Amino acid sequence: MSNQLTIVARILVKEEKRDLVQSELVKLIDITRAEKGCINYDLHQDNDNKNLFLFYENWESRELWQAHMNNDHLAQYMKATEGAVEEFVLNEMTVIG
Repeated sequence: MSNQLTIVARILVKEEKRDLVQSELVKLIDITRAEKGCINYDLHQDNDNKNLFLFYENWESRELWQAHMNNDHLAQYMKATEGAVEEFVLNEMTVIG
């Protein structure tokens, strides 16, 4: 049994802050993909609602994802986008088939 973890992070941003948040999200991609345990880290934007972003991530383990969540670059993202996000929903998921 694999302890691989899938993360789906849904980020709904304020329309007037969309460009700011998008640029901050893009900054996270390369640095996160280089982290230990990162299998993939893919950012998506909804085709109909340009204010909706989604990260689809796979990690070797929950522990390695937790290490990612405590990294400085995520703290910097949170500070840079404070007040710009309407809603943030994060789901931790396991592959079943």
